[in-house]
Amino acid sequence: MPTHPLNSTLLPSGVTTGASGNDALLRVATYNIHKGVRGVGPGKRLEIHNLAQGIEALDADLVFLQEVRSRHDLEARRFERSSFGWPAQPQADFLAPEGYSVAYRTNAYTRGGGEHGNALLSRWPIGADIGHHDVSDHRFEQRGLLHVPVHWMDVHLHAIVAHFGLIHASRVRQVERLAQYIADHVPEGAPLIVAGDFNDWGERLDGLMQEAGLERALGAEGRRALTFPSRVPVFALDRVYLRGLRCRSTFVPRGTTWARMSDHLPLVAELERVR
Repeated sequence: MPTHPLNSTLLPSGVTTGASGNDALLRVATYNIHKGVRGVGPGKRLEIHNLAQGIEALDADLVFLQEVRSRHDLEARRFERSSFGWPAQPQADFLAPEGYSVAYRTNAYTRGGGEHGNALLSRWPIGADIGHHDVSDHRFEQRGLLHVPVHWMDVHLHAIVAHFGLIHASRVRQVERLAQYIADHVPEGAPLIVAGDFNDWGERLDGLMQEAGLERALGAEGRRALTFPSRVPVFALDRVYLRGLRCRSTFVPRGTTWARMSDHLPLVAELERVR
């Protein structure tokens, strides 16, 4: 069975669920889910059911997901006999809380009859013109941007899910491609959120993102939220960048339950529109 109940104990003390109770605030989360499995060899375990409960407990209006499986034939065969087996649905659909809209696009095709990419889960309605842009910098890393228009209150908000490369020079070029994509596809002045796993170990991308018109969502006193590795986080790889929005607060759920579900922890930010 899943390893934890679905309740507010998943959240840090003092943080309440229910961002949707205040429509002026938008709660967003970004989470690299490690394809829904952890471990290697005989110790590999399926975490997708726990991830579904964890994502629901975050109670975010928008959930930006990376390393999401659409299918993987080998893993499906491996886990089909377990009490909680491989879901029949693609992972993004399986993870979406009831009533949420789902957008998914594939970034990479893998051995074992599999593919994975980025997804957005939205409590608010999404537009039909979903975009996907390949930002792969070399043949060994397949990376992409998922662009989803979201109808939030009376605002047309643009959400881009990003997963950048492991090499700094590649990430620099990916920021340049992101900036060009925004210039080409996001209306000037429209509120914009770019969130995901930026793999920026050395904290060197913020200036480039600022040149693209994006400000990083930071916690109190400008603190960076540490999300990797999940057991003892020392790097702030998972981030939210903003245009036309202001960050009110951030938090990162901690504890053994979250540490076992993925090698990353989720980052959650509460936002408000800049008037």
